[in-house]
Amino acid sequence: MNYLECSKELIEYIRKSASMFHTIDTIKSYLNEENFTELKEGEAWKLEKGKNYYTTRNDSSIIAFKIGEELSDYHFQLIASHSDSPTYKVKSIPELEGPGEYLRINVEGYGGMIDSTWLDKPLTLAGRVLVEENGEVNSKLLYIDKDILLIPNVPIHMNREVNDGYKFNRQVDLIPLFSAGELKKGDYDKMIAEYLGVNVNQIIAKDLFLVNRQEGKIWGYKDEFVSTPKLDDLECSFTSLKAFIAGENPKAVNVYACFDNEEVGSNTKQGAMSTLLYDTLTRINASLGYTDEDYHMAVAKSFLVSADNAHAVHPNHKEKSDEENRTFMNKGIVIKEAANQKYTSDAFSQAVFKKICSLAEVPVQHFANRSDMQGGSTLGNLSNTQVSLHAVDIGLPQIAMHSSYETAGVVDVEYMIRALTKYYNSNIKIDGASKFSIE
Repeated sequence: MNYLECSKELIEYIRKSASMFHTIDTIKSYLNEENFTELKEGEAWKLEKGKNYYTTRNDSSIIAFKIGEELSDYHFQLIASHSDSPTYKVKSIPELEGPGEYLRINVEGYGGMIDSTWLDKPLTLAGRVLVEENGEVNSKLLYIDKDILLIPNVPIHMNREVNDGYKFNRQVDLIPLFSAGELKKGDYDKMIAEYLGVNVNQIIAKDLFLVNRQEGKIWGYKDEFVSTPKLDDLECSFTSLKAFIAGENPKAVNVYACFDNEEVGSNTKQGAMSTLLYDTLTRINASLGYTDEDYHMAVAKSFLVSADNAHAVHPNHKEKSDEENRTFMNKGIVIKEAANQKYTSDAFSQAVFKKICSLAEVPVQHFANRSDMQGGSTLGNLSNTQVSLHAVDIGLPQIAMHSSYETAGVVDVEYMIRALTKYYNSNIKIDGASKFSIE
């Protein structure tokens, strides 16, 4: 698959992944096509070597794994990304009436988005709805495939300071318009019931989020760029999924993880700080007949790639980037490091991953924040609080991170799939923190 085909599939993957719940549903569709077996957390696991499985939690996080047939060097090789992106969550009592006959939808921020990028855009709703049917309550995915909302800007004639660093108030400025009079209070739930094919009184509860309806595009005179909502972090969840499906390692357990709630701190029952990864790995260990001691030895020899996108140099603000540890689109995978340990990368883990990229003939770039600027964090160190192992933080370079419409390079998509496939195809033999080899 060439890089343009990879980017086109990425766009379609993101289109289907309208919320974190839809992301997991999309990932499951890929895995089901490859005959993976779904495991329920609330049921006993009976695993076999040479077989492929996945489990979910909250329908918004997933861990899939391939058990090697030999396991002569029993350990885990993992890649983790996240399923959520910054947006706005609809409150339980959503409808705001007025002024006049206006009907608006009451929302609050989810994560650290760039508020201004959500204004004057076609929006809709997506998420899950709990519905009572035949005496039981079931969760249903909802995506309203229609432009139904918009957050209008105040005209410059009424807000002369808008171009002078205006601060948006999320309770005032970021409330979507739903109707100018055709819809009345109560019609919001009626709309949801209509799309789900149920009665309003069957709706029990909802987790719904705003979705930017702008279509993903490959653009540029030479088709250099891919722009779409949710590149952070669906680009990494997609590329690592493609690599996971393609990769095979008979001597280890290959693991693919996609966690929810990274954008709000990961400290939820389904986030990277939860017990989900630990629970899954220990259950694999036990079901295969290994002891607790075997598990600890396996983890000591394991490796995690934490995959979350990185900042490329901004074309108009090069001063925002470090002088040397800076990255550019279409120039390769980024290894991220930070002295404050917000990223997991150290010399040992960088050496492992750089060797993988060298074998895959994929270029590597290095990112560090300016020393006078505090950067973000990601899920690698947080998951390491539950399962401590060697880990490296990587990503693909992009601009406008946390905008409602982000941009990356088309070539990098194929670079990432190629490198991560090599990672899953390789058997990494780790001896403490002093040496390693790759077979």
